[in-house]
Amino acid sequence: MSVDRSVTFTGIQFENPFLLSSAPPTESESNITRAFEAGWGGVVTKTIGLHPVVNVYGAKAKFMRTTAEDANVSMKKRPGAALHSSWNWELISDKTLEWWAPRIRRIKDAFPNKVLIASIMAGSGNDKELRHWQELAETAQGEGADGLELNFSCPHMDRRDMGSNIGKDQGLCSVVTEAVKEVAKVPVWCKLTPATAEIVVEAAACFRGGADAIVSSNTFPSIPLIDPETLEFEINVDGFVSSGGLGGPAILPLSLAKMAQLTKAFPDKSFSGIGGVSDFNQAASYFLLGCGTVQVCTAAMLDQAVGPNVIKRLLSGLDRFLEQHVKDGWKRIEDFRGIRRDRIVLQSDIRRPDSADYHSGYEGVEGYASPQPDEVPVRA
Repeated sequence: MSVDRSVTFTGIQFENPFLLSSAPPTESESNITRAFEAGWGGVVTKTIGLHPVVNVYGAKAKFMRTTAEDANVSMKKRPGAALHSSWNWELISDKTLEWWAPRIRRIKDAFPNKVLIASIMAGSGNDKELRHWQELAETAQGEGADGLELNFSCPHMDRRDMGSNIGKDQGLCSVVTEAVKEVAKVPVWCKLTPATAEIVVEAAACFRGGADAIVSSNTFPSIPLIDPETLEFEINVDGFVSSGGLGGPAILPLSLAKMAQLTKAFPDKSFSGIGGVSDFNQAASYFLLGCGTVQVCTAAMLDQAVGPNVIKRLLSGLDRFLEQHVKDGWKRIEDFRGIRRDRIVLQSDIRRPDSADYHSGYEGVEGYASPQPDEVPVRA
């Protein structure tokens, strides 16, 4: 039985379900071209905006590594250290919409069968900002973008009406999504922040606004470590830091937990998973929870910026996984997508060694304690 790598996600046909996520490497036309040539099914551009963008001085991103013998985590490179996570505080693209427009067109002309998603962001405080969202959407789709990803998730924007501040407000999530859907002729995905009390609430608001899919998770808000020798933050400008985004292997279980909440709440909706993926072993968890596509960032950045070896591992891993399950009749993602979603249950639903007297942490009879053995009267 031959395997089928292709997927249809939000009405878009992908030759395979793996995308490079919106990140520093996807700001370059040459990098996006290299990514498609390497075999990625899709690429999400670095987020495009209309407002002035000026990044901080010096390094914008670094990688943290850990050593097995002492579990020490640091941005310092040490022999034998393994990747722990990535940390960045880079803003969205500092290139203008006018710069992006012809490049989107050229990329799509060169790769008509590949999927190019335009990530966009504007403010949220007034009708002018909503119109900015619409202008970005209209231009991107007009130049050939196959879909739009609304950035409601960047954890370190320099404006309070942007990024994760939208993603934490269900009202703004709904209003902005609806504004974009008014002009969109292509699918609209909303990328949500994990830094919210209940991500299901914001996702519901996006769906009410007309979103075709939810993307989760973006990086987690965090700060760099302090070097115990110098007493300085490992990345800083003039000794100062602000919140940045943590990604990579360290966030995989956290991102899966967020995704489980989403797919359980909305089993019939579409989701794109992101966070901690470097090969198919991690991607499989997202598919088994119900995702239709998976996005990759950190692992690809460390592999020639666009991950040519990462995509090879993902594709060969998918092929091998499907071949191993030929007996189950699986030949495509859709055949096993979401089959472990219902295994996520309340803690009180997990079996106890002796469940006869277990009442989900409560006493058997409300208001009365069970009698202790020495309190039971002995009958003559």
